[in-house]
Amino acid sequence: MISDRVYTRRMLQTVFAVAGVLLLLAVLWSARNAILLVYISALIAMGISPLVRFIEQRSSKSRWRLPRWFAILAIYLAVVSVIVLLGLLVVPPLITQATQLWTKMPDEFDAFQRAMIRYRLMPRRITLAEAVQSAPSGSTAAVGTVLGALSSVVGGVFGLITILILSFYFLLETSEMFEYLTRFVPRRHRADVVVAAREAVIKVSAWLRAQALLAGVMGAFAAIGLAFLGVPYFYVVALVAAVGETIPIVGPIIGGVTAVAIALSVSPQLALTVGIYFLILHQLESNILVPKIMERRVGVSPVAVMIALLVGGELWGLIGAILAIPTAAIVSVIIEDVAAHVARREPHFEKDTA
Repeated sequence: MISDRVYTRRMLQTVFAVAGVLLLLAVLWSARNAILLVYISALIAMGISPLVRFIEQRSSKSRWRLPRWFAILAIYLAVVSVIVLLGLLVVPPLITQATQLWTKMPDEFDAFQRAMIRYRLMPRRITLAEAVQSAPSGSTAAVGTVLGALSSVVGGVFGLITILILSFYFLLETSEMFEYLTRFVPRRHRADVVVAAREAVIKVSAWLRAQALLAGVMGAFAAIGLAFLGVPYFYVVALVAAVGETIPIVGPIIGGVTAVAIALSVSPQLALTVGIYFLILHQLESNILVPKIMERRVGVSPVAVMIALLVGGELWGLIGAILAIPTAAIVSVIIEDVAAHVARREPHFEKDTA
């Protein structure tokens, strides 16, 4: 029989343990945005670390060995240079196309009205000024929307800077942090943790390479198709489609809308053809290219990829969809490691039961 004192002590321990877990979960939930930034930074560091290691190994064979911080900084500068170059290639033609489209808007608006009147969907013609005046007014809501958008942009910029800085320090202090964390792992399991961590880094790095491959494939298909259709500034749309490929769900839509908008400056028929072409391209990308490339490069099955995208999008929206596949890869490494550990213990369990 358990005495009342022991029973009371165990009950209090249980209550305090449950309260502590609930408090920890509440704190984690309150700090979920900060934790998300840390997680994104860790993923970027895991994806870039093989390239940093490659640069270090190559420099170690030469006369002057580059420090680790210099290799990281070189990768950062290369990425920033590519982004600036893409911006210089994309932004000026887009501004030119937007100006031309704005100039042609009154004529296109009149042509649209004539078609609507011809099919008796409009009683009479209205001017563009009348259409703007008849639009629902809501200056307060509009100001709130603009301020909200500006706040999101500022928050996004600060978040991006935070991610870049955290990723830099993660890459710089990888060994020290990993050695510190492995101290909390029992000695008999440390070798398994090291192997699992190395495998997770390989998978996340493979995911980044797969994203680059997908961007290149979609950009090439967009450039070839739009050049064949005679869309002006097709290379700009191809770059937008390639960059948008790194953003699940929304990215391909941005590329398609950009292509249709530029084609609309030529003719509505060309815009319709381009829209159909990008719709077919998006179906091939989402149902064939993404699952197959991710399966071959990352080692995650197409079913797991599609489930991860659905679950990640439902939980965290666009960011969740972006992080879904690398997270699924890390989870698969953990599951495989646990399954291997259980398989190694099964013979011992059978001997004990015999």
